Amino acid sequence: MFSHVMVGSNDIERSSKFYDALFGKEAMRDNRGRLVYRNKGSTFMVTTPINGEPAHAANGGTIGFTFDSPEEVDEWHRLGVEAGGVSCEDPPGYRDSVFGRLYLAYMRDPEGNKLCGLHRPPAE
Repeated sequence: MFSHVMVGSNDIERSSKFYDALFGKEAMRDNRGRLVYRNKGSTFMVTTPINGEPAHAANGGTIGFTFDSPEEVDEWHRLGVEAGGVSCEDPPGYRDSVFGRLYLAYMRDPEGNKLCGLHRPPAE
């Protein structure tokens, strides 16, 4: 359904340091200097707003990243916090929901965008 997700940044170099650490690799840059990260057919991008207005986080918006294990979610969360992200919501862990049992971790990037690491365990 989705081809990509893009968030805005007021400081692309600060965002590069954060997301490079978070994803464990250096971003590709397109011809506009936007950061581009790809994994398993998904694309995540960071840009300064094209309209020249300041970037700001979406209130109520969350960007979720899928992981293969709770340990990968924990490592992602740790790397993000160490790189300047701020943990938010409950601590990383399992939650039961209408979507089944999920392992979740939340943080905000340096611009305030809310990110979620998610592992969906196999059905029991």
